[in-house]
Amino acid sequence: MQIIIPVLLKELTVAALLYVFTNILIRSLLTRPRHRLPPGPRGFPVVGALPLLGSMPHVALAKMSKTYGPVIYLKVGAHGMAVASTPESAKAFLKTLDTNFSNRPPNAGATHLAYNSQDMVFAAYGPRWRLLRKLSNLHMLGTKALDDWANVRVSEVGYMLEDMHGASGRGKVVGVPGMLVYAMANMIGQVILSRRVFVTREEELNEFKDMVVELMTSAGYFNIGDFIPSFAWMDLQGIEKGMKGLHKKFDDLISRMLKEHLASAHIRKEKPDFLDVILANRDTLEGERLTTSNIKALLLNLFTAGTDTSSSTIEWALAEMIKNPAILKKAHDEMDQVVGWNRRLMESDIPKLPYLQAICKESFRKHPSTPLNLPRISSQACTVNGYYIPKNTRLNVNIWAIGRDPNVWENPLEFNPDRFMSGKNAKLDPRGNDFELIPFGAGRRICAGARMGIVLVEYILGSLVHSFDWKLPEGVKEMNLDEAFGLALQKAVPLAAMVTPRLPSNCYAP
Repeated sequence: MQIIIPVLLKELTVAALLYVFTNILIRSLLTRPRHRLPPGPRGFPVVGALPLLGSMPHVALAKMSKTYGPVIYLKVGAHGMAVASTPESAKAFLKTLDTNFSNRPPNAGATHLAYNSQDMVFAAYGPRWRLLRKLSNLHMLGTKALDDWANVRVSEVGYMLEDMHGASGRGKVVGVPGMLVYAMANMIGQVILSRRVFVTREEELNEFKDMVVELMTSAGYFNIGDFIPSFAWMDLQGIEKGMKGLHKKFDDLISRMLKEHLASAHIRKEKPDFLDVILANRDTLEGERLTTSNIKALLLNLFTAGTDTSSSTIEWALAEMIKNPAILKKAHDEMDQVVGWNRRLMESDIPKLPYLQAICKESFRKHPSTPLNLPRISSQACTVNGYYIPKNTRLNVNIWAIGRDPNVWENPLEFNPDRFMSGKNAKLDPRGNDFELIPFGAGRRICAGARMGIVLVEYILGSLVHSFDWKLPEGVKEMNLDEAFGLALQKAVPLAAMVTPRLPSNCYAP
């Protein structure tokens, strides 16, 4: 009997798996559309094209677009997926058909990380999403709100420059990602909570930085369970287990922030912060009541996306300039003429620094923070470029491929800010209207923090370049520009550099 039971269990397991495989295969054959779908690879039974995506899906999909065209269609598990890889095809989906592609598909990241889609990024398109976005724009991300907290950016950049100046005096290598996350998390903390969330760059900050990177990485994975729901319970890649553990860490952190904020509510402030406004009006906001989960999820969006996407763009730009000293020198020359040597760069200087702005655009082009635009899903069947796109098709726009398309950009693999200094490229704006350059996406679901991202990248990158000379640490002969795929495009090897001050010592005080 002891021998028979394991044998029976094994046979039952095999039979159950065969039953699932057969059902999926039959269903896919019966529901195969008779319309003309966009071209794409055939894939394999049950799993479809999932194995073809590999560990760098943005690169694999870019190669496929060269074979099959600007719009490709893949069967990925039980779902269809369309991929747009040119400015024209991106515009067709994100502008012409924007309304039809205004929702997100269900996925493990939204469920386990974003409080079951209670945030702004993954929320269903509708009144709740519009309210979250409106609040964020009014009190943090919009033009007026950004102007209101300009002094916060100045002070936090001051703290960062002071730390780096001290490191240079001690001959220490500067770890750029840690410095950037420290500054940006404290900026966001001051706007949301009226306080710096990290006073010192100790273990707690390093843990937060690692958590943010892990969130952006795991949320970008192509999770088998998202595409083959019958397999979701098995969590074959271990992704969902990791997400649940990570969510617990973030929930503890955000719950502690909320608790401390409520405990200090009796202290009079000159002006209410972002969280004050939400908590005071959570029951009366345009007929929508914001739950605690909504508020936590929104804070998670603002802290993670606000720190990681901008910091990765700045890191890539610095890496490219260190690799190309002529670009760094040209940026220094421009800043020395406009800003001089006796003060720090100010945000009001940026409109007079076209080469700095060109460097930022070039970094957005070659190293978009989100290589594959966050997925959307079609509410109804539609037609794009003469091809039929079925209802419930998942859409990815390959922003990385658009930025490296030789039909759009001359020598696209070269980091060359001069391409934005004259001609039609000089007028390109990364805010979502020019589809050759859409680092933040476009349409209704464009990144809510696009304005903030541009302001942070231009001001912080400009301050770092103006304040220091940059070079590789002793013994490091070549800059590593390898990528690590995720929701945000990370440098596989985090940037570390030696910095030399270019200004008087008094310019490095907060």
